[in-house]
Order: sequence, then structure tokens, then C-alpha cells
Amino acid sequence: MVKTLACVCVLFMLCTPSAKAQAAQSDQAVSDSDIQLLRSDIQADKNTIISATMQFNDKESAAFAPVYRDYARDQQIVGDDRVKLIKDYADHYESMDDATAKNLAHRLFDIDSRLNKLREQYWPRFETALGAKRAAKFFQVDSRLTLMINLKLTSAIPLIQ
Repeated sequence: MVKTLACVCVLFMLCTPSAKAQAAQSDQAVSDSDIQLLRSDIQADKNTIISATMQFNDKESAAFAPVYRDYARDQQIVGDDRVKLIKDYADHYESMDDATAKNLAHRLFDIDSRLNKLREQYWPRFETALGAKRAAKFFQVDSRLTLMINLKLTSAIPLIQ
């Protein structure tokens, strides 16, 4: 099952070049500190992609930065729960029963719901900082990045047996 968790964590590794190098160096189980480092790398890459795509002027950048910092922090909190869910899935993969599967599914629904609520909660702040059109573009970029990460993640997680 350690290999399953390691495979899941490869998602994070696939997202960044430095993480790919780390993955190549070790076949051992991925530690919590490794996961945190990979998540930091992913966040840095997201920041770069968002900045390049949005091409903020100085005024927008100054207004956007504090809102995005808070948003990313709150996303990280939900992401922490996703990591816990993945670890629990890996721990129970071999011995999955109906009760555990139901619990994991409901936790996943909650995580997805919280992410959508977070976007709705932050919309007014991003709209104030950037205007509606630019805020909508930001959320398009953010959503696409999230979908890409989730695609890599879900493709690395084996289906329940």
C-alpha cells in the first residue's frame, strides 16, 4: 500500500521539474515533508502561470496579491484535507469495506463542495480588485489549473477493487 500512496504523491511530482528530479532519486515512501515541499512547488508554479496568463499591471498586481494570498491559504487548508483523504484511501485500499468507502466518498464530496464555496466566497474580493471580467478570467485560469492537477491525481489513484 505504500506504493499506492507513493503513486498518488507522484501527481504532485509530475507538476514540477524539481519534484520530478526528487522522484527519480528515491523509490521510498513519500514523507509528509516531501508532500509539503511538492505542494509548495506546485503553488509557486501556479503563481507563475497565473501571473503570466493574467499579465497584471502594477495597480492590479497590488490589489490582486493580498486577495490571492488569502485565497491560496484557504485553498491549502482544503488541500490538507484532500491529502488526508488520499492517505486514508491508501491505508484502507487493501481492506476497503462499504463503511470506509462511504466515509471516503462523503469526505470527497465535502472537499469538492468546500472548494466551490471558497470560489464563491472570494468572488467579490477578486471582482473588487480586478473588475468582473478580469476576475472571471482569473477563476478560469484557477479552475483549469485545478482540473489539470486533479486529472493527474485521479489518474495516479487506482480504483477501488
